Amino acid sequence: MWFSMLRLVALSSLCFVTLGGAQAATEVTGSDIQPLATHSLVLDIAKQGETMIAVGDRGHLFRFTDSWQQVSSPSRALLTKATLLTPELGWAVGHDATILHTQDGGNSWVEQMRSPEIEKPFLDVLFFDAEHGIAIGAYGLFYRTQDGGKQWQQEFHTELLYEEDQAYLDELKAEDESLYLKERSTLLPHFNRVVRLADDRLLMVGELGLAAQSQDKGLTWQRIDFPYEGSLFNILVAKQGIYVLGLRGHLFKSEGDLEQWQEIELTTKSTLNGGLVLSDDKVRLVGNGGVVIDVASDDSVTVVTQRQGENLVAIGQDKTGTLWIAGTKGLVALQQK
Repeated sequence: MWFSMLRLVALSSLCFVTLGGAQAATEVTGSDIQPLATHSLVLDIAKQGETMIAVGDRGHLFRFTDSWQQVSSPSRALLTKATLLTPELGWAVGHDATILHTQDGGNSWVEQMRSPEIEKPFLDVLFFDAEHGIAIGAYGLFYRTQDGGKQWQQEFHTELLYEEDQAYLDELKAEDESLYLKERSTLLPHFNRVVRLADDRLLMVGELGLAAQSQDKGLTWQRIDFPYEGSLFNILVAKQGIYVLGLRGHLFKSEGDLEQWQEIELTTKSTLNGGLVLSDDKVRLVGNGGVVIDVASDDSVTVVTQRQGENLVAIGQDKTGTLWIAGTKGLVALQQK
């Protein structure tokens, strides 16, 4: 397993994501079509226009037409996140430092990167246009492409290190180059989620209360003084504000100034994993313990439902308006209220 004990405790509420660790060393590169795949672990739903895709366990890839259909995958790595730049162009990332690409709206996929020797998963991917994008992940994993994903170059963002860790690395580099490189690869926190805001800034959140912004597409970062030191897993951008979702029911909102965050009190202590903007005055969030909650623009909170025996990771809405939740029991339709 690639989590240290401290980080395993911090992320225990999302332990089902580490299921892919057992598959990391596999040499099998393709995923078979399986009749019950839509009922297995699904970790993300992405939509652009009328195209909607989902990704999950064992390299499973899905595309929605009138229903969810599994499509052939070039990977068996656990896939953690997907994005659609246009209804045709999309990417998916996951364990074994895997990056997949589609040019036809998720009907077919090719592998752009796979590096099991890195022993870290990608946890999110963001493209600015068809050529330029970034992929982020565990222990500060950060890669960039400038040619649509044909080539990926690693970056190490020392500006996101704590001062004492930077001082330690500077001293180590002068004494032992190989040990320096080994230590450097584990000191940064997990980068869990990155989004592009309306003003073109990037906002990234992660482990140990990491929140950082960039004004140059992630080439440089500035830490944000965030009011919580636990893990942050997702970001939801809505007209009424920017929401950051975290461990044990921690939810924060900013109305645009990324230095000012207000915590929204919830009745649940379940970790929040995903969300969807339903309207100008309401967002819907999903999390562990099957919790589904609505948060209004006045910060009032309504528990929509709680599905026992499952953890929910993502939520999406298809072209007919049906809401779909994804998690440990696969893809399930949820009636909107």
